[in-house]
Amino acid sequence: MNRYAIIADIHANLDAFQVVLEDIKQQKCTHVVCLGDVVGYGANPKECLDIVRGMNIPVVKGNHDEYIGSDESPDGFNDAAAEAVAWTRAQLTEEDRKWLRDLKYFRLVANFSIVHATLDAPQRWGYVFEKLEAAASFTYQNTQICFFGHTHVPVAFIRDTGVRGGTYSKFRVEPGKKYFVNVGSVGQPRDGNPKAAYAIYDMPAQTIELRRLDYDIAAAANKILAAGLPQRLAERLYNGR
Repeated sequence: MNRYAIIADIHANLDAFQVVLEDIKQQKCTHVVCLGDVVGYGANPKECLDIVRGMNIPVVKGNHDEYIGSDESPDGFNDAAAEAVAWTRAQLTEEDRKWLRDLKYFRLVANFSIVHATLDAPQRWGYVFEKLEAAASFTYQNTQICFFGHTHVPVAFIRDTGVRGGTYSKFRVEPGKKYFVNVGSVGQPRDGNPKAAYAIYDMPAQTIELRRLDYDIAAAANKILAAGLPQRLAERLYNGR
């Protein structure tokens, strides 16, 4: 029985991550995969990275992972995100950062694929919010299902005669169709719902289910403030934006 927990965008939010890990156990998932951005924004990068590394699971590289692993200036990041990159670099060992640097942009797992951003140019960190953007990735999608993150907004795109997309709670994977599925964010949801998000792909049942979980937002936010990180990074956890 293969039940895959698909997690993304943990963003150093240990409080949310621990709740998700507990739920993964309760849901009797047999495997876990991670779609990147383990670090960045939140106040527990080292702890979250240690957990992910200890799980020995398939992980792809996110844009925050890339910049925190390297010494490049994070072009295109807003001031708060750039400040978090600099702070996070100082929390990690050189070996941690090498691990981040060595992550691949794309991976095949069982019969599905995983990427952080897009399939057409995964290293450019484009965002997929709507059908046209999803269509570009479908062109490069060689598996029936590909899971992605980056936008922190859970949505499923389906290609059959055309491309359509929308929010989901649970749906069945049907033969002859392709699916490009965003699983939302563990550590910093941005769809207006502050609950931690991840998805379960049940291979025998051929279903994909979105899970939303309450966690101690105040604890995570207070740690961000205590670390001297920008106030905005704490505030946005409360409203899921």
